[in-house]
Amino acid sequence: MHPGRSHHPLEGAALPVGVLLCLALGLSLLAVRLWPAPAPPADYVAISAVSAEAAPEPAGPDASTGSYAEDCGRNREGHRNADNVVISPGVVGGAHHVHDYVGNVSTDASSTDATLVAAGTTCTGGDRSSYYWPVLRRTDRTAEAGPHGPHAPADGGHGNTGEILTPETVSVEYRGNPWSKVVPMPRFLRLLEGDPTAATDGGADARARWGCSGFPGRTTTRYPLCPAGSLLTRTLDFPSCWDGRRTDSPNHRAHTVFPTASGVCPPHTFPIPQLRVTVGYRPPPGTTFALDAFPEQQHSPLTDHGVFVGLMSDGQMASVVACLNQDRTCRESG
Repeated sequence: MHPGRSHHPLEGAALPVGVLLCLALGLSLLAVRLWPAPAPPADYVAISAVSAEAAPEPAGPDASTGSYAEDCGRNREGHRNADNVVISPGVVGGAHHVHDYVGNVSTDASSTDATLVAAGTTCTGGDRSSYYWPVLRRTDRTAEAGPHGPHAPADGGHGNTGEILTPETVSVEYRGNPWSKVVPMPRFLRLLEGDPTAATDGGADARARWGCSGFPGRTTTRYPLCPAGSLLTRTLDFPSCWDGRRTDSPNHRAHTVFPTASGVCPPHTFPIPQLRVTVGYRPPPGTTFALDAFPEQQHSPLTDHGVFVGLMSDGQMASVVACLNQDRTCRESG
């Protein structure tokens, strides 16, 4: 025997590769079990975790079940500003966040009924109505240099920063009433959908509906995390029971309200075509996206909202009403 030399049969021998792989796999599984992947922040949810909505109530015998869709583009023109001509007319930057527009190409803080009627439109059928909503941003990228419209800095101001995402799709659709026939919308009607201060005012008027394409019937008030190949969607359903007299009201809500779940309008109101705008985006990775909002709203998805100024001609609106009341599926393509 040699002094100082070990004679243990395994000492100094390398472990076989298979043993090392097994050990590595075991440690990985243990790590997953003891330290699972962190849950997404509270404002985000995997669409797979969102429950399906209940089926709608059956339509009544006098329902208007038609639909009328039109192509107004997806704002590739870059018509954006931080104005809100309905809520803060005449106040440049009065929205404190940036809006995306389709339809009327001139809408800003200084717009009037007369200037809107005289302007052009992105809608192929000639509808000069204005449709707008807050932009969605990719928060891990820097905003592009230069303004997004005459009154909108690229960073939006008020804590709204990041690259503005151009919608991949925008759907503008008018739908009937599941209980009765509809009457025409008056020209110059103003409509507000959702609540831009929902995160701090209790959210009674919140109407946010986020989802993912390919997952019908699943919507949430949180930002959805969509799988590969699915678009992130926002659905803006506007009120459709009109008081028959006014085109606006002091709070921009009282003149046109929502029907019950069955479609019945409250007393002394009349069913009008129900506007639905659906906006789709290619989702950024993970949770790197958020809505423009007032600073105190902290980009809450609950604050999603849309605004509408109706400028269809009487003839255009008559075509919409006839389509809905005759239970047809129509598409205006110019």
